[in-house]
Amino acid sequence: MSGSLGGSVGVAPTGNADLDVLLGLLDLEQVDEDVFVGLHPEKVWSRTFGGQLVAQAIMAAGRTVGDRPVHAINAHFVRGGDVKRPIEYRVDRHRDGRSLANRTVTATQDGQELFVMLAAFQDWGKGLEHAHARPEVPDPETLPRVEESFEGLEDKLEMFVNAPHPIDMRYTNDPAWIMKGTGERLNHNRVWMRADGRLPDDPLIHVAMLGYSSDTTVLDSIITTHGLSWGLDRIIAATVNHSIWFHRPFRFDEWALYATESPVAAGSRGLATGKFYSRSGDLLATTVQEGVIRHYPARR
Repeated sequence: MSGSLGGSVGVAPTGNADLDVLLGLLDLEQVDEDVFVGLHPEKVWSRTFGGQLVAQAIMAAGRTVGDRPVHAINAHFVRGGDVKRPIEYRVDRHRDGRSLANRTVTATQDGQELFVMLAAFQDWGKGLEHAHARPEVPDPETLPRVEESFEGLEDKLEMFVNAPHPIDMRYTNDPAWIMKGTGERLNHNRVWMRADGRLPDDPLIHVAMLGYSSDTTVLDSIITTHGLSWGLDRIIAATVNHSIWFHRPFRFDEWALYATESPVAAGSRGLATGKFYSRSGDLLATTVQEGVIRHYPARR
């Protein structure tokens, strides 16, 4: 069966067990012409990780399009998924033009909608070009892996420690839980990321991997603006919607800098924006995510 937990069918092991599992999760089982089934990993959150939904939906939509690259996705999270059960992804075809294609992907469990995503596909073309410059940050090789920052805080950050780690992540600034100890506040976060192993050449897998990773640190800047931290403060967060625009081809087993910031938090919601840059400075993708963020200060 495709989507097995042992790794993607026909793909050599990468050397990282969590990455092999993620590649297996992206190898969806096709049960009808436009219907696919995705599984969960053994290491799970309390509900389906949003990045998994994004990545699997990208794979489902892309399987109905062919070689045309993904241009943009706009996703809405309706309800949390049961991590003990598979997810059905149903693709609706809206348009197949000369250079454009449009799809909707609806993820369900037992007929209940978890997630809906619009996906647009467009051939790469020539035209006007400009982009924001990549921020100046230290090289990834000079920075520690994020797992090293958990030391001494394992009991507080259990949800991160026990989560899958298919992505090599390296903060260029201190992560929220370290800043909490120093009293620093920061209105942006910048993290180098890449798949922690060699990926297959299929461009759709690289897009799905970026989609998965885009949901990992994007909300950090909302809480670090206020000097708060995951695990150390009573914070409840849930993604409401998530969008990505892909600007040029890339490989996600090469380093990309995810530069995020939060322009606003209001009405119990926070908005965060992000930009993925290649090591050479090209702007690869832009993200926008809105989440429900509730902070419950400790009583004095």
